[in-house]
Amino acid sequence: MYKESCIFCRIVRKEAPSSIIYEDDDVLAFMDIRPVSEGHTLVISKRHYENIYDVPRTIICKIYEIVKRVAIALRETIKPDGISIVQQNGAAANQDIFHIHVHLIPRYDGQKMRFGEANSIPREKLDLVAKKIKSAL
Repeated sequence: MYKESCIFCRIVRKEAPSSIIYEDDDVLAFMDIRPVSEGHTLVISKRHYENIYDVPRTIICKIYEIVKRVAIALRETIKPDGISIVQQNGAAANQDIFHIHVHLIPRYDGQKMRFGEANSIPREKLDLVAKKIKSAL
């Protein structure tokens, strides 16, 4: 099931650009277009589920399997001091795209996480970082 107005559904259908790191029948991982730090990755379900409450257990398990693989690839390629893994549910939790997704955010000692101050990065730069991370999967 897809939702026409959902940007993530459009990315899944290749109707919107993305820098893909991983893809299978159920899960897609790609670079966040407004990264908090270099390597900021999103892992989503390819089917449209609004949040943790809607997604089937089997799919959320697949999502988190890929979250772990991407986290390891980020550690090997980007070499952060740590990685924040964030999954928000509902407007009160700052979910802004209502399609289940998990953020993997490379973190560095002393860095504060500010979602509202994310950077806009050119697609070419995102593609280069995606290629580097993808090579470690």
